[in-house]
Amino acid sequence: MFIRLSVAVIVVVICMFLLMSAMSSSNSNSSSAEINTEALWGTAASDGWRASSAPRSDWPPPARESNGYLRVRCNGGLNQQRSAICNAVLAARIMNATLVLPELDANSFWHDDSGFQGIYDVEHFIKTLKYDVRIVESIPETRKNGKVKKIKAKQIRPPRDAPISWYTTEALKTMKEHGAIYLTPFSHRLAEEIDYPEYQRLRCRVNYHALRFKPHIVELSQSIVNKLRSQGHFMTIHLRFEMDMLAFAGCFDIFSPEEQKILKKYRQENFAEKRLVYDERRAIGKCPLTPEEVGLILRAMGFDNSTRIYLAAGELFGGERFMKPFRSMFPRLENHSTVDTTGELGKNTMGLLGSAVDYMVCLLSDIFMPTYDGPSNFANNLLGHRLYYGFRTTIRPDRKALAPIFIDREKGHTAGFDEAVRRAMLKTNFGGPHKRISPESFYTNSWPECFCKKSAVNPADKCPPLDVVEILNSQMESEGISDFEASGSNLTSAVDK
Repeated sequence: MFIRLSVAVIVVVICMFLLMSAMSSSNSNSSSAEINTEALWGTAASDGWRASSAPRSDWPPPARESNGYLRVRCNGGLNQQRSAICNAVLAARIMNATLVLPELDANSFWHDDSGFQGIYDVEHFIKTLKYDVRIVESIPETRKNGKVKKIKAKQIRPPRDAPISWYTTEALKTMKEHGAIYLTPFSHRLAEEIDYPEYQRLRCRVNYHALRFKPHIVELSQSIVNKLRSQGHFMTIHLRFEMDMLAFAGCFDIFSPEEQKILKKYRQENFAEKRLVYDERRAIGKCPLTPEEVGLILRAMGFDNSTRIYLAAGELFGGERFMKPFRSMFPRLENHSTVDTTGELGKNTMGLLGSAVDYMVCLLSDIFMPTYDGPSNFANNLLGHRLYYGFRTTIRPDRKALAPIFIDREKGHTAGFDEAVRRAMLKTNFGGPHKRISPESFYTNSWPECFCKKSAVNPADKCPPLDVVEILNSQMESEGISDFEASGSNLTSAVDK
């Protein structure tokens, strides 16, 4: 009896030990953070969503008589100007105005006078938006009593993030009085969040269909992409470790005294005065990632030194000493100067052409990684464009979550560093559809307004009819507007994507 009892106890103990070992092993496996880098070279899961910016409700063509002409001056760099162009088209639609081809500021950023005509395909822009607004290249002269008269646009400085009501009252009233208004500057001058999906879809039609770079820019960009892809997958990184962004962020302490003077002087001349403490800024992820930190993130995620990387960046502040650690981890680095065989970019590296080519290469790459997307128009627009372009993979480091991990490493606590980085990165979005939460911009994430589902539960999310182009054309004909050719390529692609 005693022997049987002892055997039973031993069996129970062994079973409990095996069960605890299995649970421990299971917990260990579940706690291990692994990232499938091979899967990242493909696109993110779409969950049945696809891009669609075609109208889904009644969308009448531009009225035969407009309320006047709208001129705008788009200031800033190429991508800030791009957002401003989208807002200008929407403002013209709201006011029933004829839009004069937007002016691109030649002085405040790039010192490049290419203008709209030098960067974008004007004919394509006007043709694509024919269902939405009337566009002219300049305000035409009028003839009255045998005299030629030119309409002089009344200059107005619009409020920042102005609501629609400002355009339908103050701006419209002035336009009707003078025949034309000139809004300058026109960066961030129309509210982004608008509770009318058709207006947001118009922004997407402008951004992702109407704004097409001129053929020679597209061809140059495609040749670079083909060269990069000839050796397999490639990743693009927007390495925002440049003087203006470092000065804006107030992250000075890692630089030499002389470099700090340069950054502080730049900040004083270009940004509002503000108390900035480096350690505090760093701790909450407000500093741009250094090239070395970018390399450490990628290596921790599982990318090895055979990874091909195209760097989209201006002149890195601090020079080669900051690039050396990154280059040692990822030696297969390229930029538009190293892969441009035409030499065209060498003459215009810092101008609109260089920025346009970088934009296209980043758009078409297998993976895009912005290192400081918060205030970066380039990164924000690309994130939105890649989302619209088929949920193309993006790697968006959460600087706030990563900051304490990097700070611990600098203090010598290197154990578990890679695991901690992977855990932080697994909580980020790799390019799939996700809810837009402030301060994320509409231009960064136009879901769900500019996306649809074939079998959506919510009627608002259903894809528009495939004959949307015929519907819009018939509306134009019923309005007696017959001087437009039917060209539905862009709207159709918005439906069929």
